[in-house]
Amino acid sequence: QVLDFGWPDLHTPALEKICSICKAMDTWLNAATHNVVVLHNKGNRGRLGVVVAAYMHYSNISASADQALDRFAMKRFYEDKVVPVGQPSQKRYINYFSGLLSGSIKMNNKPLFLHHVIMHGIPNFESKGGCRPFLKIYQAMQPVYTSGI
Repeated sequence: QVLDFGWPDLHTPALEKICSICKAMDTWLNAATHNVVVLHNKGNRGRLGVVVAAYMHYSNISASADQALDRFAMKRFYEDKVVPVGQPSQKRYINYFSGLLSGSIKMNNKPLFLHHVIMHGIPNFESKGGCRPFLKIYQAMQPVYTSGI
């Protein structure tokens, strides 16, 4: 059985996706004692770290997000084959997921509306000064708005 739960490289998956991955892994592993889960990832290995740390919480291997991250970092899949969860957003989402499992965080299903964006100061990227900022807004990984460039 092969399941694809991929998400774009260097991004953090939606919490719903993390829940789906953990549920699928747990269901498969509990279905038969000989079942195993093999995780495959192209690109950034931090994604693999998110899945492993999240599943460690889900299956109650670890008591807290920090313990899951530490345990995963120490294990390192046989001689440093997988990097520890390193992106701040990945660490944050492991903590969010831990909060969902413990009940200290609740999902908010209300829609969010972006009314305005304020930039304080313009970075100086060009030798003459300034830059040409633009805004691109995504909804569910699909671009829905791009300002003039």
